[in-house]
Amino acid sequence: MDHFLYKNGALHAEDVPLSEIAATVGTPFYVYSTATLLRHFQLFDEALAGLDHLVCFAMKAASNQAILRTLAQAGAGMDVVSGGEYLRAKAAGVPGDKIVFSGVGKTRPEIDLALTGGIRQFNVESEPEMETINAAALALGVVAPITIRVNPDVDAKTHAKIATGKSENKFGIPISRAREVYAQAARLPGLQVIGIDVHIGSQLTDLAPFEQAYQKVAELTQLLRGDGHDIRRLDLGGGLGIPYARDNQAPPLPLDYGAMVKRTLGHLGCEIEIEPGRLIAGNAGLMVSQVIYLKSGEGRDFLILDGAMNDLIRPAMYEAYHDIIPVNEPAPGVPAAKYDIVGPVCESGDTFAKERLMPPVRPGDLVAFRSAGAYGAVMSSEYNSRPLIPEVLVNGDQFAVIRPRPSFDEMINRDTIPAWLL
Repeated sequence: MDHFLYKNGALHAEDVPLSEIAATVGTPFYVYSTATLLRHFQLFDEALAGLDHLVCFAMKAASNQAILRTLAQAGAGMDVVSGGEYLRAKAAGVPGDKIVFSGVGKTRPEIDLALTGGIRQFNVESEPEMETINAAALALGVVAPITIRVNPDVDAKTHAKIATGKSENKFGIPISRAREVYAQAARLPGLQVIGIDVHIGSQLTDLAPFEQAYQKVAELTQLLRGDGHDIRRLDLGGGLGIPYARDNQAPPLPLDYGAMVKRTLGHLGCEIEIEPGRLIAGNAGLMVSQVIYLKSGEGRDFLILDGAMNDLIRPAMYEAYHDIIPVNEPAPGVPAAKYDIVGPVCESGDTFAKERLMPPVRPGDLVAFRSAGAYGAVMSSEYNSRPLIPEVLVNGDQFAVIRPRPSFDEMINRDTIPAWLL
């Protein structure tokens, strides 16, 4: 469910016409719905009702301060994977005891930053990292709470670039070595082992891989408790997918996911943490772009937009599908035509869709990319010296620019000319 609907023939974000935002900020731009962000967070929170739990938003999906503050005020924690994300979470008003630090390459300065500013836990990915956190904690005179990320060798059956739970992936330690590594952690005086972490991938559309992984975690919990470890928290990661194409089979609902968690892990008496990103933010955002040209080619026609791969890289990077719709609602029964929908960047990879059926559009018309709220703005760049596009947040009949488009002068003036060139 989202709050982007046609009203009186015009696509709206909640109660704001997208054409009104375009007239104010120009195109392309990202727009997010407050109501959708909150609804998706609440679905997860309600799905785990009856369990001691915390829903931590995976900031790598969308890290604008306004989005983070919206979710934090609703009670969300944050899952961060860098020192910069940690500082963004703190700036958005998230207390340290609701921030989880994940990622395979935490540096000593990042670890010091989190230990000094407060942290709920580090999700440890390797023995060298464990040693580094221990040394940092001892130097600061504190004890670092940790879980250890185990790799359950479960095939999430998702895109290879976003799978994280197979034995060949770089994440976590093999579950077969878990008891040995937990014993090592228990001997380090700067660490407090509090739980287990697992995350098998992103954009999963079936609960079976989750259940397989969580059953392994349940067995490991019992083994580690038998070894004397106080396992009281299970961090289950995120990964539940969203429907990018309207005609695709819908992924499982958060309610079904929650029921599976209770069935596989509820008997252990552990606090449950989950870290959804895409499912909270994905369908809460659109990218809006303007048609520049219609171009006829040999055997195909092109729809050339002012949005490009630097603005939304997922199709070029993952062959990802985004539903693309006109902002002005097409008349019922109007014939559609096939287009390759492309941007202006000088790369053949700057292609959003091939042979996509579209209703009639003309230069100057607006189109909207659905399901662009996650891994859209955060992965954008200024390739071809194209400015980062604005982000806009809608709340009912109000909207605000939450990241402005930089001017060309601002972009150019970031560069510094060395003295020998002056």
